[in-house]
Amino acid sequence: MMHKEAPAEIRAAALASKAWPYEEARKLIARYEAGGFPADGVLFETGYGPSGLPHIGTFGEVVRTTMVRRAFEEMAPGIKTRLIAFSDDMDGLRKVPDGLPNPELLRASLGKPLTRVPDPFGTHDSFGAHNNARLRAFLDSFGFDYEFLSATDCYTSGRFDATLRKILAHHDEVANVILPTLGPERRATYAPFLPVDPATGQVLQVPLAGRDVAAGTVSYVHPQSGETVTVPVTSGHCKLQWKVDWAMRWVALGVDYEMAGKDLIDSVTLSGRVARVLGAAPPAGFNYELFLDAQGQKISKSKGNGLTIEEWLVYGPPESLALYMYQNPRKAKRLHFDVIPRAIDDYADFLARYPEQPIEQKLGNPLHHIHEGKPPETTLPVSFSLLLNLASVAATDDPARLWAYVARHAPGASPESHPLLDRLVRHAAAYARDFVIPQLVRRAPDAREAAALADLDARLAALGPGHDAEAYQAEVYEAGKAHGFENLRDWFKALYETLIGSSQGPRMGSFIALYGLDETRGLIAKALARV
Repeated sequence: MMHKEAPAEIRAAALASKAWPYEEARKLIARYEAGGFPADGVLFETGYGPSGLPHIGTFGEVVRTTMVRRAFEEMAPGIKTRLIAFSDDMDGLRKVPDGLPNPELLRASLGKPLTRVPDPFGTHDSFGAHNNARLRAFLDSFGFDYEFLSATDCYTSGRFDATLRKILAHHDEVANVILPTLGPERRATYAPFLPVDPATGQVLQVPLAGRDVAAGTVSYVHPQSGETVTVPVTSGHCKLQWKVDWAMRWVALGVDYEMAGKDLIDSVTLSGRVARVLGAAPPAGFNYELFLDAQGQKISKSKGNGLTIEEWLVYGPPESLALYMYQNPRKAKRLHFDVIPRAIDDYADFLARYPEQPIEQKLGNPLHHIHEGKPPETTLPVSFSLLLNLASVAATDDPARLWAYVARHAPGASPESHPLLDRLVRHAAAYARDFVIPQLVRRAPDAREAAALADLDARLAALGPGHDAEAYQAEVYEAGKAHGFENLRDWFKALYETLIGSSQGPRMGSFIALYGLDETRGLIAKALARV
């Protein structure tokens, strides 16, 4: 039975833990140690640009932020926390995304806020509303606890009005933060405010012809008519350039924590400076590294060279993806199909360790953060890599056939009693079908290898069925040593290449126990027939 730690014991261990979510949470403790936490609690935020669909990076940012949020709650029990998923849906549509139906609807609305662009799918009031719904369904499918906020709603409802007026009052100071980062041509026309044209509904990027702080308005020369137009900066009549917009949101909502990708380091710095101009401290946070493709190149949504979240979930459970997001967030990592099996086996390893770990080690176990302190109490009698080898050798993607082997190896195990294992069986069948089986090439053994294989076959026949993995492993060792394999790794590699068809493979004793004695002897007979 897993020992249940008291909250005080968890808090003490959390305050000392070096796991990165606790290190991040300590920034929030330090943020308020002098004056106490705000009455309405500590606010975490993640942002989303709804011109496209949620993706694996969206998942990564929300799951990592949630880990920091839960770590903070363990360190500061009783302090309320909230997580906002903020949609920048008032951004103007800059281009028509590829692959969407009815592109002419979008093309006619270029420049308009996403919530004023018709929905090309015909299911929602706008393209922004459609993609917001997809975001919420995406987050809900993973069980995230969050509050959704729309930029359009915040701008038009007046929620941002006070901060927008403050930016107008500090216009020159705010602009002077951004201007040094711009080229000469852009610098000449830059303004923090982007008016929404009353006639066309488009978000205009135009220089300002005038500002009236008392009235709360800005004026501009209309690019088509040449007339001077005056609009309020409040109630959705203007939006802000995005770096200023980001700072405004932090200040208006009182955001305490937000992380961002390494590619936004400069933007975080500039937005932080704007927040200080407005008299507020920017939120705590950190910059996570970006993912790389199979060739080590930065993943780009436009290039489509990354692994999608839907693809990962075909071959691995969401818990394995959450683990991959937890590990080394400040290190650039390859995000490709070949990282999935290792992530799954790492997850299983951490799951097996957790129940017996002291509290200090539990808080450093990634599963404590993935499962919010409550990892599933289950066992996995078969590793994912072994399931992959089994599916590959059996050349099947039928979960029922794989379960027949598993049930023989682990009597009493079933899809009903071991639901996590059942999911892994299905993932292994799909992964083996798509990535392993097509690459398998079994070579013929050389003379020494053939002699050792024949000896192993005889040893297994003499031992007989019904033994455990260690007994079979001992016979594998003895056969290799008897035939001059001083480095047994060469013997194991020969077994993998002749019996399975790859240069790497499982612990052979475990494989024999799972696949079956007679079935393994059948593999040996086929290998010897190739001599």
